[in-house]
Amino acid sequence: MPTATPTEADVLATLRGVVDPELGSDIVDLGMVNGVHIADDGFVTVTVSLTISGCPLRVQIRDDVKSKVLGLPGVSGVKVKFGEMDQAQRTQVMQRARLHASRNAPDTAVPLTTRIVAVASGKGGVGKSSVTVNLASALAARGFTVGVVDADIWGFSVPRMLGLTGRLQASDESRILPLEVPVGEGRIKVVSMGFLVDDEDTAIMWRGLMLAKALEEFLVKVAWGDMDYLLVDMPPGTGDIQMALGRLLPRTEMVVVTTPALAAQKVAVRVADMARRSYLKVLGVIENMSSFTCEHGQAYALFGEGVGRTLADSLGVPLIGQIPLEPAVSAANDSGLPLSVASPGSGAGAAFAAIADRIADDLLPPVDMAGCTARVLAAVETALR
Repeated sequence: MPTATPTEADVLATLRGVVDPELGSDIVDLGMVNGVHIADDGFVTVTVSLTISGCPLRVQIRDDVKSKVLGLPGVSGVKVKFGEMDQAQRTQVMQRARLHASRNAPDTAVPLTTRIVAVASGKGGVGKSSVTVNLASALAARGFTVGVVDADIWGFSVPRMLGLTGRLQASDESRILPLEVPVGEGRIKVVSMGFLVDDEDTAIMWRGLMLAKALEEFLVKVAWGDMDYLLVDMPPGTGDIQMALGRLLPRTEMVVVTTPALAAQKVAVRVADMARRSYLKVLGVIENMSSFTCEHGQAYALFGEGVGRTLADSLGVPLIGQIPLEPAVSAANDSGLPLSVASPGSGAGAAFAAIADRIADDLLPPVDMAGCTARVLAAVETALR
C-alpha cells in the first residue's frame, strides 16, 4: 500500500525541530512559516519569511527544513521558498524572541549552534559506543570541539574507551564540569555515570524516570560551553532515554548503527521509527563490523553483507559509512585511545575519518554564525540609540 501524504499539521509539527540558533526558538513559534502546501504526489512546498533576505543562516534554514520534512513518511520532495518580512513583521518576531528568552530559560545548556547527533541502535552488541568515541575523536582531530554524553546509564563504557578517570566536579556557579581530553587541534568534553560511581563494576539499578532525569541533568546542569558537535551515545532500544532526548533536544539528528546481521537490521528499523515518531531526523546509517580482511588480503563477510545498504534504502537515508571488522578497534578501545587517533591510517581508522568528513562537510556541517540576523539587528538598534 502507498504511504499516505502527511497533513499540514504533521509538517508544522516536524518544523518545530528547526531552531533559529540566534533567536532561540523554532521557526513555527517565531511565525517565520508563512505557508505549507502539500501536493497529491507528496511534494511539499514550505514558505519561510526571513527577517533579512540576505541572512547567512538562509542556507542552513533551507537545508534543515528540507531534511526535517523529507523525514516524514509519504513526502516525495521538498521546496523551500523564501520571503522577507516588512518592518512591522520584523519587529513582532524580535519582540516574540525577546519575550521567549525572558519567560523561558533554555531547556538545556547545549548551545543552539551545536550540532547534535544521537548514535543509536536497535540492539546491544553492534558497536554503538565504539562508533561514538571514534567518531568524536575523528571530529576533534579536525579541530572541532566535541561533547559526548554517555546516555547509556546502565551500560556506560565511554570513560574507559577514552581513557578518562576521575569524578565530575562543580564550577563556582554550581554547574557540572565535564571531563576533557585534547585530540589534535580539537577537544572532547565528556559526561558519564562512570564519573559518578566509585567502582565501574557497580550496577546502576534505576527505573525509567530516574534514567530520563539523569539525561536531563547531563543536558541542563553541565557547563558545556561552546561546542561544534554533541554526540549522544544512546542505550539500545526505544525506551525512556530515547523519548526524553526527543523532548529535551528536538533538533537532534540520529545515526543508526547496525551490523551486517539481518537480526540487527530488523530491530534497527524500530529505532528509526521511534525517531520519526518523535520528529527527529534520521541522518543516516553506519554499518559496523562490515567485513574482515585476513593477512593475505582476502575479505570475508562474516556476518553477511548488504544489510547496511538495504536498511538505508528502506529508510530513505544515506549509508554514511561501513567500518571493517578489525581486532585493533577493540584493542584500542580497551587501551583508552580510540583507533581513529591511535591508527588513523588503518582500514577502520580511515573509515571513521571518512564518516567524520562526510558529516562535517556534507550532512551536518558546523554552523557559521558570522553576520547573522540577530547580530545585525542588534548593531542597528545600538546605532539608533
